[in-house]
Amino acid sequence: MPRPPISRREMLARCANGFGLFALNALLSGTAGAAPHFRPRVKNVILLFMDGGVSHVDSFDPKPRLQAEHGQPFRQKIEATQFDDVGKILGSPWAFRPRGQSGIPVSDLFPNIAECADELCVIRSMRADFPEHAQACLFMHTGHSIQGRPSMGAWLSYGLGSECKELPGFVVVHGGIIPTGGVENFSNGFLPAQHQGSIFEAYSAGGLVRNLVPSDISRQKAKLGFVAESDRTFAEAVHDSNVDAAIRNYETAFAMQSAVPRLADLSGESEATQKLYGLDSTNKQTALYARQCLLARRLVERGVRFVEVTCPRGSRNNAPWDQHDNLRKQHAENAEIVDRPIAALLRDLRGRGLLDETLVIWAGEFGRTPFAQGGNGRDHNPQGFSIWLAGGGVRPGSIYGATDDYGYHAVENVMTVHDLHATILHMLGLDHERLTYRHAGRDYRLTDVYGTVIKDIFA
Repeated sequence: MPRPPISRREMLARCANGFGLFALNALLSGTAGAAPHFRPRVKNVILLFMDGGVSHVDSFDPKPRLQAEHGQPFRQKIEATQFDDVGKILGSPWAFRPRGQSGIPVSDLFPNIAECADELCVIRSMRADFPEHAQACLFMHTGHSIQGRPSMGAWLSYGLGSECKELPGFVVVHGGIIPTGGVENFSNGFLPAQHQGSIFEAYSAGGLVRNLVPSDISRQKAKLGFVAESDRTFAEAVHDSNVDAAIRNYETAFAMQSAVPRLADLSGESEATQKLYGLDSTNKQTALYARQCLLARRLVERGVRFVEVTCPRGSRNNAPWDQHDNLRKQHAENAEIVDRPIAALLRDLRGRGLLDETLVIWAGEFGRTPFAQGGNGRDHNPQGFSIWLAGGGVRPGSIYGATDDYGYHAVENVMTVHDLHATILHMLGLDHERLTYRHAGRDYRLTDVYGTVIKDIFA
């Protein structure tokens, strides 16, 4: 027997408890479908990417043997180099000193970061798989050496979403140099399009995002309303996630029209804060990178999940840390640009209570050889190099792993790029083996079928 239709009053009585879900759905719009798998140690990530490969044996991994054997032939087996121009052993031009209460050795190349040594967890045993910039940069960002894979920031946006409805979950503060490998380093790959990195141009004379604010807001609202209604009707008909991603991007872009100008307005920052970062520096590149680091703090302060800060535009248009010659001069110039702003970022985050919930990562795509390329440079070295982490969840004032006496190969507690990615995801409450996305008939993840969480670096 067919059931008789229910009255309007009965329908309201039966469905009353469900009306709140409509409001909840609106409140949750813009967040990811996934949630942390377990309690996270941190909520946000700032990646300070040192494009080109900083020399670890000149910064965070002192090797007395290089000083003792400077100018002598290298006695170990030499792996294939990028340019096959192998010179003699090259001692570091910079002295190393124990810093802070922890006594972590940091070279005079980074005097300001050295003062923050007690915040750092220095990993001296990184190993990558590729000696060429483009492949190595893509590998560090996406876990693969080819284009088309989602970056780490995209995976985090997909897994956790953004705590800020007005800004994307993944933002790149672009200083004028895109890491080798191109914008694919920030790609969403096969993940929905709203998870791709949004590039904010900090070096531009205009705003962070070009053509952001329309001349007629009211007319634009009417247009977007019409587009949104049409898109939703179409999405219901085709059930295509790409359409839903496009709608989300429209909504985020509209919210950004007011949020981004407020973000870019640094007038509310105190004079002391601006000076701390170096916005008053006579070195234009230092002042630019200072603005980038300050913007990174303001972004995580607003709940953006993943922020990458690229190198600033300057004397080199790509891979600024790639010193195959003139190592002493050009490494010193690069360090002068980033040293003060990075130290200020750590101090500022700590002072505002944000460092406990933010993971700061300082890394390049590989290190450099202990022997010279030619006479006064160093070639690429993925066999062993250093990065450092700081912030909530990591053991401050600590060193993990080691390279051999020459700094050539990682030999103790080796950490691969997949291990690093698994560890970062874990710190944000995500199991790297469970954070997957089905594409082309199989489940994909950031760490592919590799990766071990390195819990020894946790506080």
